[in-house]
Amino acid sequence: MSESVVLRTVGGMLFPYILVYGLYVQMHGEIGPGGGFQAGVLIAVAFILHSLLFSPQGTDRLLPRRLVDLAMCSGVLLYIGTGVLCLLMGGYFLDYSVLIPSDPAHAEAIGMTLVEIGVGLTVASVILTIVRKIRGEAT
Repeated sequence: MSESVVLRTVGGMLFPYILVYGLYVQMHGEIGPGGGFQAGVLIAVAFILHSLLFSPQGTDRLLPRRLVDLAMCSGVLLYIGTGVLCLLMGGYFLDYSVLIPSDPAHAEAIGMTLVEIGVGLTVASVILTIVRKIRGEAT
């Protein structure tokens, strides 16, 4: 926990901007640089910064372990679920064009966005879980 008022003030001001930038990178990843992995790292970094500047316990209240675990599982399920849905609709795993046969380009955008959201949730959750384990949180 930082004792510097300047660091805490500036870090507290940066926290929401880092989160918003992470969401921006997440939602524009299929059409430009970025995507789920980069967004997941940015979102995790925002919470790690919060933990370092304020307190790990405060960050844990803001983002409980159960919520992190739920996000991790949801991300994996979203990724796999999108692929399985493509299989069930007669295509290959992650063959997004079968999601909307009349508009394959739109289906690609939707499919990639779903997969990227799943990756982002999983990456952010895994990084936060690793940091919690490093700082010594019991299982």
